[in-house]
Amino acid sequence: QVQLAESGGGSVQAGGSLRLSCAASGYSYSGYCMGWFRQAPGKEREGVATLGSDGSTSYADSVKGRFTISKDNAENTLYLQMNSLKPEDTAVYYCAADLAAGTGAYCYSRGDRGMDYWGKGTLVTISS
Repeated sequence: QVQLAESGGGSVQAGGSLRLSCAASGYSYSGYCMGWFRQAPGKEREGVATLGSDGSTSYADSVKGRFTISKDNAENTLYLQMNSLKPEDTAVYYCAADLAAGTGAYCYSRGDRGMDYWGKGTLVTISS
């Protein structure tokens, strides 16, 4: 069975940083699309960042320059480093993965419907 487990969420003040982690079991991140999505209260789930099978990345315009997606193949863990956090970043963050292969931009374009495996989410709250 494929299981994804997010961790690292919490509450911080605007301008602070958080690092989210997603540990996978029964699945290997190597060579496939993987990414982070988020859903704010009253809004639809949106893509935040994706990492392609070629190592390239893609980010939502709202987080470019502030967030960084990366992975540790040995530990089979996906990360999202979040810096310069803003109140509008408040949301439940989900890690996701599928078996598609392609660039980060391609993986991002597939959206949440392109992801087959999901974690339960971790809440990030940013206060002003």
